[in-house]
Amino acid sequence: MKKIHLTFLLSSLFVFTTYSQQFKASYAPSVFDKPFTGHVVVYMSKENKEPKSGMVGLESFPVFSVAVENVKAGESITIDDNANSYPTVLSDMERGDYYVQIVWDRNLGGRSIAESPGNLFNPSERISITKDTKKVFSITASEIIPELPDFKETEFVKELKVPSTLLTKFQGKPMTVDAAVILPKEYYTEPNRKFPVLFTVSGYGGDYRRYSGTEKPSPEMDSIAVIKVFLDGNCALGHSVYANSANNGPWGDALTKEFIPLLEKNYRANGARLITGHSSGGWTVLWLQTQYPKVFDACWSSAPDPVDFRVFQRINIYKDKNAYYDKDGKQFMVATVAGYFPWASAKMAYQMENAVYRGEQMRSFDAVFSQKGTNGLPVGICNSQTGVINPEVVTHWKKYDIALNLKNDWDVLKSELNGKVRISIGTRDNFLLHYAVQSLEEQMKALNSTFEFAYYPGDHFTVWTPEYEKEGMQFLKQKYVEWMATSATEKK
Repeated sequence: MKKIHLTFLLSSLFVFTTYSQQFKASYAPSVFDKPFTGHVVVYMSKENKEPKSGMVGLESFPVFSVAVENVKAGESITIDDNANSYPTVLSDMERGDYYVQIVWDRNLGGRSIAESPGNLFNPSERISITKDTKKVFSITASEIIPELPDFKETEFVKELKVPSTLLTKFQGKPMTVDAAVILPKEYYTEPNRKFPVLFTVSGYGGDYRRYSGTEKPSPEMDSIAVIKVFLDGNCALGHSVYANSANNGPWGDALTKEFIPLLEKNYRANGARLITGHSSGGWTVLWLQTQYPKVFDACWSSAPDPVDFRVFQRINIYKDKNAYYDKDGKQFMVATVAGYFPWASAKMAYQMENAVYRGEQMRSFDAVFSQKGTNGLPVGICNSQTGVINPEVVTHWKKYDIALNLKNDWDVLKSELNGKVRISIGTRDNFLLHYAVQSLEEQMKALNSTFEFAYYPGDHFTVWTPEYEKEGMQFLKQKYVEWMATSATEKK
């Protein structure tokens, strides 16, 4: 009797697997005539006519992905219930009409799969999910995301692409550290003058190419003419945050040991280096200041990503067992409206990004903080299905906990860092980042540090007012004045 029952069960599973709805995806030889190895990602939406343009992790829509090897042009692959999926497997999809785009990710270095040059995709198609589980949707990628146009330099704006031996060795392919260099008007009117450099690091998703074709000179740093260097941190796995990592490679060393020397060789820099950034850029500059305290002279960190992993968007990675639910069963949020009203949960973000597999915000954290997995991808901080936090990964993340590093190494660092750091943030940060800043402030006060902390009305975006910017720039100006005084004394 048991054998009959087991045979029937296996037969049912076979029928279910065989007849679940599926996609047959292929790419046209006219767009790519070589074999494809990589990930294929399906984006679907009931409302968005271009579903691949959706904000992964911040808005919820169905995504699926599979890894394939040596697929030839015109050859079909199957995407079914065996694919990595969000929010459910394909056969359990809510019925209705959907827009669909399938992207073949060649992973040539672009951050966003949906926008990476060289990736193959299909124009949006409309399909209907019905009760017919035998339905097969055949979709062919007939377009390719074009290469980015050349950076257009102007009198005041230049592109700097510095070949990196360190990153090239790590990645096994030619790598560069790229930036836009924006010169002050005095650079030409005072040809013998040298200038301080203000490094500005963008938040997640920024792009130094935004300055392509810009005619305006560098804005002053509160009345001080500066060479502005705009860094975006983009890499294949997200935002590098210019940290040395097991997955992205030695970005911090590449910046400080390769990029900066060539920058200062090519432009009239006077040796002063100030750094500022917002969001992921805010975390970046605090990391760089604390890791390379002799390289940088002052740091203004604005609304940084979590600077204290005891409060990683309200999750305590050291004590909490689950990244999706707190001890009372309430979901952790990764995004809110005005720091209060729920917008996106950790569960949604991690599960969705697990299906997309690379380049999005939560996976970007994993890429920087985690060890590399056996599949070549970053190991997640938590199990994507259950949210259970992986203690082995937590051990690796500890290396990047700025608060923990400062606490452990303060006796060594305080002479280099005291007075050089300002951190500011809105009191209603959308991504709950103010809690980590407050926790770090309490710790630094206990250590008798002279770090400057400032809080303003507003959220992650509305906090950036003229007053907010002015006070941050005044801090950097004061640090530069102090640097000038010290430099003058040392020259005597």
